[in-house]
Amino acid sequence: MPVDFYSDYTMTIGGKAESSSSTFEAYNPATEAAIARVPDASREQLDAAVAAAKAAFPAWSARPVEERQALVAKIGEVLQAHAGELSRLLTLEQGKAKAGADWEIGGSIAWCGGIATQSLPTQIIEQDEQRTVEMRHVPLGVVGAITPWNFPILLAIWKVAPALVAGNTMVLKPSPYTPLCTLKIGELLRDVLPAGVLNVVSGGDNLGAWMTGHKDIAKISFTGSTATGRKVMESAASNLKRITLELGGNDPAIVLPDVDPKQMAKELFWAAFQNSAQFCCAAKRLYIHDDIYDVLRDEMVEYAKTVKVGDGSQQGVQLGPIQNKMQFEKVKDLLADAKTNGLNAVLGGEVSDGTGYFVPVTIYDNPPEDSRVVKEEAFGPVLPLLRFTNIDDVVARANDTDMGLAASVWSADADLAKSIGERIEAGVIWINEIHTFSPHAAFGGHKQSGIGVENSLDGLAEYTNTQTVVTRRSPAVTIA
Repeated sequence: MPVDFYSDYTMTIGGKAESSSSTFEAYNPATEAAIARVPDASREQLDAAVAAAKAAFPAWSARPVEERQALVAKIGEVLQAHAGELSRLLTLEQGKAKAGADWEIGGSIAWCGGIATQSLPTQIIEQDEQRTVEMRHVPLGVVGAITPWNFPILLAIWKVAPALVAGNTMVLKPSPYTPLCTLKIGELLRDVLPAGVLNVVSGGDNLGAWMTGHKDIAKISFTGSTATGRKVMESAASNLKRITLELGGNDPAIVLPDVDPKQMAKELFWAAFQNSAQFCCAAKRLYIHDDIYDVLRDEMVEYAKTVKVGDGSQQGVQLGPIQNKMQFEKVKDLLADAKTNGLNAVLGGEVSDGTGYFVPVTIYDNPPEDSRVVKEEAFGPVLPLLRFTNIDDVVARANDTDMGLAASVWSADADLAKSIGERIEAGVIWINEIHTFSPHAAFGGHKQSGIGVENSLDGLAEYTNTQTVVTRRSPAVTIA
């Protein structure tokens, strides 16, 4: 799908298209070419979006939950009807290959359908002839959602669907690196949702800061880096906003000696490098038992050589570029540090000059545990392979991080692997698989990988306040 520079991308405020006197450019990370000019929302436009959401809230929250569910399911139908167009646009602005773009669109469609089946019924806590104690969930009001550039559609739907089912209205801000699909979805939904229920605004860091401090936004749901998450939390404290933060991770994977390294090489490669490792819960530290380390290392390197890196719009490409120049420079700096410190890259390690933010698949052979490539989340195609011999030792090494998003353990003995996984300090533990998600399974981080959860009824409840209602059938009589 051709997208022309100066394309007419507009925000959605109160159900209507809104441009802005100030704009910024969106770029294709594979070519570094500007592909569109995007509205840069003013403070007044944000205020208008929040006001529209606030005005829409009473009627939306009063709708029966079945009607809200049906409209969220309708969002999925709209995404399905425009899946091809959105997939091509996603590759253009984000860089991922077609298979990854199709996976993201398909997941977004499935999420709308899954979340649309959920509700939070009133619970009867106590009940007798004279008195009933009920606990119910009530919506918060206006939710501000701030989404990242690695999965811009899917992670927006993770917020939009439960927030709307719960009875909230929303102001949604995409990353300035990947605004196009989100703005397009806002446009497609103008005739689906009542005006003001979903407002989509685009802009840079100022817009995010205005949202997190806005007095009429009741909750911020943010996905992004831990460093930015701290700033969001600090700003949201100004009026005690509710927050959900899904932040970074330095996720360990532990491979026991009873697996077949030849069979596991491909699976473990994609566990680490899917979406060019721009994935908060990618396997970022791969601990391999010493008995199979050499064979598995060599098998992974050989398989990696068969994976095509390039422009995601080109046939046969499996891994695209780093999404933006800022992250590209961070990954280059990490590679430079590894080279300075003499780490052994058995594959990659050098970025070639040329157009596009391309980093080759890079694998390091058993670097020191205190090296930056082990301690830091690369958020790019850089993977350290690490030897271990002792279970207690590898669990301690896996837990030696401020992060705690996800982890995986791989073994022919699933019970043993599960017992190891349960010792890891992380929000999601996968045994003999990875990157399987469900709208009905909670996802959230421990430690500095986040606060709160997304998905599941627990995730739906994060978009509500609990309210206890105590009813006595007749006034109590006090005897003096």
